[in-house]
Amino acid sequence: MKEKSQDQKIVRMKPLIAANWKMNKDIAESKEFVNRLLKLVDNSSEIVLFASFTSLYILRTMLEHSRIKLGGQNMHSEEKGTYTGEVSASMLKDAGCEYVILGHSERRQYFHETDETINKKIKVALKNKLMPIVCVGETLEQRENSETESVVKNQLEKCLKGVKIKNVVIAYEPIWAIGTGKTATPEQAEEVHKFIKGMYKTRIIYGGSMKPENAKELLSMPDIDGGLVGGASLDAKSFAEICND
Repeated sequence: MKEKSQDQKIVRMKPLIAANWKMNKDIAESKEFVNRLLKLVDNSSEIVLFASFTSLYILRTMLEHSRIKLGGQNMHSEEKGTYTGEVSASMLKDAGCEYVILGHSERRQYFHETDETINKKIKVALKNKLMPIVCVGETLEQRENSETESVVKNQLEKCLKGVKIKNVVIAYEPIWAIGTGKTATPEQAEEVHKFIKGMYKTRIIYGGSMKPENAKELLSMPDIDGGLVGGASLDAKSFAEICND
């Protein structure tokens, strides 16, 4: 009986809680946020801040002796070249980043990024020792047509072609729950996370309007390993509540 009890014991990693500030916060605002956050967070979660490119370097110096890590919100698929306005993987590393978000639904929608482009970016990120957080998810129409699993599977197969999955974090972000105020129920989110884990044994975090009011319940689900937080990450107190759940 003792041996069986040990076999049944499940040890979970600390949740990975990532703040995606999007196109918000200048340098002064970023510094103010970090100063507040450092006083508020405990040791419950692994924390990554995806700040604006202009704030990364100064935050690197502020977070140097903390456990909070930095990430880039995007990067180009080429190492360098004539790509005005773009940022390379090596530039992110130089600014102190350990992570990068790739394939966010807003990048797909507004900048027409494809799974093939995202696949190239993932490989370049890994070559430069950046941990990609790869975003996938379905539209409301696709969910209503019961296409969630086929859409997510197709995105992942194309995005992760030729990629060592152990070096990648997957973020499930139902597109219909981003910036709309809608949120997948914990059961809906868990269902998709469980489906993805049936294909890929890696960390899978939830990216659809996580906030203090629903974070604890979402993070209690067995296959939800953290959160990619948007709007609720813009306020240090709100974000700290999620991190400390």
